[in-house]
Amino acid sequence: MRLEVPLQGWEYRLLDWAQEPLRTLTVSQKVTADAQLIDAAYRYCEEITRYHSRTFHLASGLLPTEKKRAVRALYAFCRVTDNLVDDNHSGHDERDLLDSWRETISASHPVAHDPVVLAWADARSRFHIPAGYGEQLIQGVARDLTQNRYATFGDLAEYSYGVASTVGLMAMHIIGFTSDDAVPYAVKLGVALQLTNILRDIYEDYQAGRVYLPQDELADFELTEYDISAKVVDERWQAFMRFQIQRNRQLYDEAMPGIAMLNRDGRFAIASAAGLYRAILDEIEANNCNVFAGRLSVSKWGKLSRLPSIWWQSYGTSERNGIGQ
Repeated sequence: MRLEVPLQGWEYRLLDWAQEPLRTLTVSQKVTADAQLIDAAYRYCEEITRYHSRTFHLASGLLPTEKKRAVRALYAFCRVTDNLVDDNHSGHDERDLLDSWRETISASHPVAHDPVVLAWADARSRFHIPAGYGEQLIQGVARDLTQNRYATFGDLAEYSYGVASTVGLMAMHIIGFTSDDAVPYAVKLGVALQLTNILRDIYEDYQAGRVYLPQDELADFELTEYDISAKVVDERWQAFMRFQIQRNRQLYDEAMPGIAMLNRDGRFAIASAAGLYRAILDEIEANNCNVFAGRLSVSKWGKLSRLPSIWWQSYGTSERNGIGQ
């Protein structure tokens, strides 16, 4: 069943980017390393996921074993890529590090001594993940080296595609999907997830020299970067944040029909990742939109208590409509 997704002007370029790796599909060679070495590599990726993202670790734990391992290898690949820019203490130029990482990841024979490279190569081969999405991710992360302000929401959405929608598109290949009709939903969900991260981490990013907020919208609410530096939480700021949160929730809503296009054994995991990240918006609102006092998060109980309703949304809706069997 084909579902229509409402498109806005900024989405057309993103969808063109998303289609490109599908048109130039590169099939990875099967990894021939020792099975025990590959298993150890996957366990290493699991620990990276557990340490850096409790939410992603919880959501991915709802997948069958092979898909769970592959999704956590994907997370580890993304984490290493991001750290080359955000957490570089090697003394080497970040651009050189990214170029070297790109060559290592794309090599026909993965290096066995790097568990992330090995696990991710095995996952790519097993699930036929288009290599172009990984390349787009690296390009998206590299954008932080040259750009730290975004004039419009459309500009910010393009950045979000590179660092987040690409992840969703790779995860979609691991989960399995019914047709390419699922692509626009995965793109939109990636933008929604990244926007949630942005709204949560506004001050942390500002301290790192980056403002991932549309400059024209800040001006519309009579805000400047001085207000961010001074941690101002007044009526202007609260109105601005409510506007951002409302749009973010709309993106989640518009992305959700894509869940029914995924293989049944992966719907709950993806819906949980979306639902638990979306809950961060509730925490921001409950804190009067004050994102300056520390990173807001959803408690463990808050996450677990949401899972039953997320399960019903991810399975109940598609079963009632007779789709995605």
